[in-house]
Amino acid sequence: MRVVPRRKKADASGRPQSPAAPGKPDPDAGRTAAGRPGADAGRAAPADPRAAERARRAEALARMQERRRARAGRRRRRDRPVRSRSALLALVIVIGVLIAAVAVTGTLLATAQEEEPTPLAAPLHVYPVIRVVSGACPAGTQGITGQTVSGPACYQLTSGIAIREVTGIRVQQGRTPGTHDVAIELAGADRRAFAELTRATAGRTVAFVVRDQLITAPRVDMPITDGKVVVTGRFSRADAERLVRTLRGP
Repeated sequence: MRVVPRRKKADASGRPQSPAAPGKPDPDAGRTAAGRPGADAGRAAPADPRAAERARRAEALARMQERRRARAGRRRRRDRPVRSRSALLALVIVIGVLIAAVAVTGTLLATAQEEEPTPLAAPLHVYPVIRVVSGACPAGTQGITGQTVSGPACYQLTSGIAIREVTGIRVQQGRTPGTHDVAIELAGADRRAFAELTRATAGRTVAFVVRDQLITAPRVDMPITDGKVVVTGRFSRADAERLVRTLRGP
């Protein structure tokens, strides 16, 4: 009688199955019937599509904000010189307005302080003197007789001006001790006429005549353009006050 070894049962591939050695892993464990690893073994779970979409949107928003910040920075750099020029222009305009206001205020104050012209009771005539001849003026001579230290003299005259109104007239102390002058302030047309006359007669003598009487005949040192006339003639205070009364009237 023979003992025949029992055949191992073949697997589906036709190969005999051998029992796994104790303590060793089965090499076919985890394989599918087709011999491939399991479909879920070692594979990561798929990503959430909504989370990916949110991530893309956040990244796009960040890029957009960065571009906006860059454009804003460039705009601020461009606008800075414009604002500087605008501020400078505004400062110039303000200074111009202030200067104009000061000028107008000064003009108004000067106009307010200037007194109204007062008509003279007797006009003050001012004539350029051509020459002075000893003795009284003969009849028909264009001149006027006045008194000098040596006696009467004829002051031959040419065309002059007549001052008919003043803004001020007063008696003041003369340069020579014990003498007095008459200070007169002119305005308007009389001021301009007197300025032209003194320009033409600088260095020469002029005669001041009131009611056909020679008051004084001073020498013009320089043109008088400010309208401030000082009638000098070694007047006493009484003489100066008499002249003022004659010009101003009662």
